[in-house]
Parts: sequence; C-alpha cells; structure tokens
Amino acid sequence: MSDLTHLNTRGEAHMVDIGEKQATHRMAIAEGRIVMEASTREALLAGNLAKGDALATARIAGIMAAKRTAEVIPLCHPLPLSHLDVELTALDEPMAMHCQVRAETRGATGVEMEALNGVQAALLTVYDMCKALDRGMRIEGVQLVHKSGGRSGEWNR
Repeated sequence: MSDLTHLNTRGEAHMVDIGEKQATHRMAIAEGRIVMEASTREALLAGNLAKGDALATARIAGIMAAKRTAEVIPLCHPLPLSHLDVELTALDEPMAMHCQVRAETRGATGVEMEALNGVQAALLTVYDMCKALDRGMRIEGVQLVHKSGGRSGEWNR
C-alpha cells in the first residue's frame, strides 16, 4: 500500500500534501465515446432533438464538470484551470460521438481527473438529451490518452 499516495501510514484515506511540489505547466487529454443508432446520430448532428442543441450543451457540461472535479471526486485538489477544450466528433465505425477533453493548469498537481470528469459529463449529457430516441446508447472507452508536466514527465497511451 506504500505506493498509494491517498493512503497514510495507517492505511486511511487522506488528501495528499502538495505544498512542497513545484508549480509547472500540466496538461492532460482524455477521451471516450457514446455508441448509438445511426438515426440517433443523424438527429443529434442535425440538431433535431426536443431538448435542444445537445452538442453545445455537452461541451458546456464537460467544461463545467472539469472545473468542479474537486467537488465530486473525493481527495482531489481544487485546481485553477488555465485552459479547457471539449471536442465532440462524429464517428462512422462504430456509429458514435467521440469526445476529447484537454485540460491545462500551472500548478503543483496534474489535471488527469479534470479531463476524465469532463469526458464523462459531456457523454452523459449526450445520453440524457438523446435517450428519448435511443435508450440503448452506451458510453465506452473513457481513458486518459496523454499527460505531461510535473515530476513524472510525459505519458502517452
């Protein structure tokens, strides 16, 4: 358990002390997709949903979720995010919408959780706004694809 930084010497959960860590530029990219029927994706892309513009709403949801990550993920540090980008792109195989979130900060800890939380919220918003057409949609492949900055340097999937 000594490698798990969120546990103290007694094995109890605690927030990691980052007070002595150097502030550096940190960036993380996460992705995922929501698989759906072709007719659902067509309606989504055309903006023909009763609930409104799902893609714009999903982008805003992703940004809002990333900004509030410390409020929903226990033991995460609140971070001043310097940049957030939420991209939603149509895929043909499988029939889906792909989401990628890029989060950046200049701080003492990474932004992986913010990027991952942003992806989840954006995809959940697409589900919510399209569920009347397609309850069988599924969110899959949510993962970190890149991180950089800090002592551990750069990592790529």
